[in-house]
Amino acid sequence: MLTRFLLLCSLSFPLIVAIPAGLVPDQLGFTGHGVFQIPDPTASFGRHDSYFPGPSEVGFPGPTATGSEAAAIATAPAAALNLDTYPIIAPSVRYSGSNPEFNPMRYWGSLTPWFSVGDAFGLPNTSPQVPDGCELDQVHLLHRHGARYRTPMPGANDSDSGLPSVIGRPHFKASGPLQFLNTWKDLLGEEILTPFGRDEPFNLGVGFRVKYGELLNRFKRHLPVFRTCSQERMVQTSLNFAAGFWGIPEYLTSYHQLYIIEAPGFNNTLAPYMNCPNAFGKHFLTGIYAAGNWSELYLAETVPRLQEYIKGYTLTVKDVSWMQETCAYETVALGYSKFCELFTEDEWRGYEYASDLSFWYGFAFGNPVAAAQGIGWVQELVARLTKERPTVFDTSMNRTLNSNKITFPLDQPMYVDATHDAVIANVITALNFTTLAANGPLPSDHIPIDQESCLRFTTPSHAHVSYVQTFRVRDITPFSANLVAQVVSCATSGRTKKMPFIRFLLNDGVVPLTGLAHCEKHNRDGLCLLEDFIKGAKERISEVDFTQDCFGRD
Repeated sequence: MLTRFLLLCSLSFPLIVAIPAGLVPDQLGFTGHGVFQIPDPTASFGRHDSYFPGPSEVGFPGPTATGSEAAAIATAPAAALNLDTYPIIAPSVRYSGSNPEFNPMRYWGSLTPWFSVGDAFGLPNTSPQVPDGCELDQVHLLHRHGARYRTPMPGANDSDSGLPSVIGRPHFKASGPLQFLNTWKDLLGEEILTPFGRDEPFNLGVGFRVKYGELLNRFKRHLPVFRTCSQERMVQTSLNFAAGFWGIPEYLTSYHQLYIIEAPGFNNTLAPYMNCPNAFGKHFLTGIYAAGNWSELYLAETVPRLQEYIKGYTLTVKDVSWMQETCAYETVALGYSKFCELFTEDEWRGYEYASDLSFWYGFAFGNPVAAAQGIGWVQELVARLTKERPTVFDTSMNRTLNSNKITFPLDQPMYVDATHDAVIANVITALNFTTLAANGPLPSDHIPIDQESCLRFTTPSHAHVSYVQTFRVRDITPFSANLVAQVVSCATSGRTKKMPFIRFLLNDGVVPLTGLAHCEKHNRDGLCLLEDFIKGAKERISEVDFTQDCFGRD
């Protein structure tokens, strides 16, 4: 009789049992007259490893031939864009029916899930695809972590103060659209990634592999080195990105993940504020004040409207702003939030603009310290482009790591760095992406609109108004934001040999390099001759005084 053999691993020893072919075994125990004894799980203090053998123990993998690497960014006729947030639910707008296409999720500033932004940066006929006549040579990715839980801020309106602190008390009573507050509980964690936040970098990794996977064929001497910070959400973001990019379990052995300490006193270009005392000084506070002043204006009529449904507590502007913020955090954490239904289209536009003000003056063009914080990563970019190791360490660059060819290689065709939203804002400021600042400093008493004189924010719907604001945090540094530098070789007139160029994509939108010296000439595809970019970047680096900006008198 034909006999089959099955290797089963018990808690104490492997057991090989011969059984007749007609008696097919289950995964763990035998069918029919099998006599295998299931081990006692208490013998290993609750571990059930013997019940769940790994794939190498189970065997039978089936076909495993691997196909060629994808290069969709260079071969596809059109770019695949990110326009979805499955499985979280897009909120509805209860009080405004003037614009049924309005999606509040797109107006959460830095709490917005990332979407492909199209021509948001002023180049309407461009695409993330490698331009015709060009070939991809190298790619650099700087990306933000995925959606996270709320960060508790000292003195902020958290669960220990303001509205959250009175919910559930006997004297508090809510009715109408706020009735859900009577039984509402804070179900959010703190700072780490939400389930959707783990999905974002995973999908970003999958997309990056499909677009740029062919570059892996050019790694010759060592495994790729990707970098991130030591914070938990940064670690998990990078691992989820790697799992999406490499696959599971291949990511465990396909690359090196460098974790750079994120703590005060440690140099880290992916968290430069940790060694820049002025990062949260008076200039940063200007953003907080501007956002606060604006909130008093755009929520002036919202507070009394919602107060009608609350007894036993007097609402403040901070309470209502907290409700809008909680809508965003609950949605990316729990998939849906009742808070989202409370606000009109105008109120969501107002909330978005508060985030824009906070970032403009706190982390970007409105803060003199912003470029200093972003310039360290620009120095690293230049080093990678020129293959010249840094020798001067007078910014946030880490001398120990960047002096070592193992932890800071210069010969990779692909680089991936994971960072925070503030740092992406710092970097675009250091790179002087002036098209994002084309309409100048943001006023704190109105949203700039397309009219000769800027109108004050009012409560009637502005759905018909064309907003001309060029600095929108939702387009620049949402959750899982990604800044990509493509190095390409392109045919040029009068030359027989292709020349290297560089261009930048921010959330799939091509960014003109008109603000950087030697790259001012407008190019439809956002291209700048690589040698001109390097020259302009070095000049920009020389203009930024990190020591003065970060350690001088604020």
